[in-house]
Amino acid sequence: LKQVKIVADGATAYADLEFRDVSSVSGQWRDVYGKWSPQHGTDHLLMNRAYLDDGKRWGTDEQRRRVAAHELGHALGFCHKSYDEGRSLLWADYGQIAEQKLNGPTAKDIEAYHALWG
Repeated sequence: LKQVKIVADGATAYADLEFRDVSSVSGQWRDVYGKWSPQHGTDHLLMNRAYLDDGKRWGTDEQRRRVAAHELGHALGFCHKSYDEGRSLLWADYGQIAEQKLNGPTAKDIEAYHALWG
């Protein structure tokens, strides 16, 4: 992949991204393992410890990396992909990402990256 050029922080522009933890299995967090949350200033990639902590449903380093990569894709500007578009870390159903053992960008993801970022 080519390097994404991020605008430097300044008085009128911010280019910050932080990982944050949440821990909930109810409401908007039911069966949601991570979420990208765009904010003014610093965007947040939220990781749901209720599912991702050791011993939990998706509580392995491999699963946490998959969720983080998926949410980072959203932060880069990518939307969910449908299954008929091909294998992608951006499939909406995380179970399918895990079942297919997708551990990095797929050909479809790389194609989308270059279409968006050059």
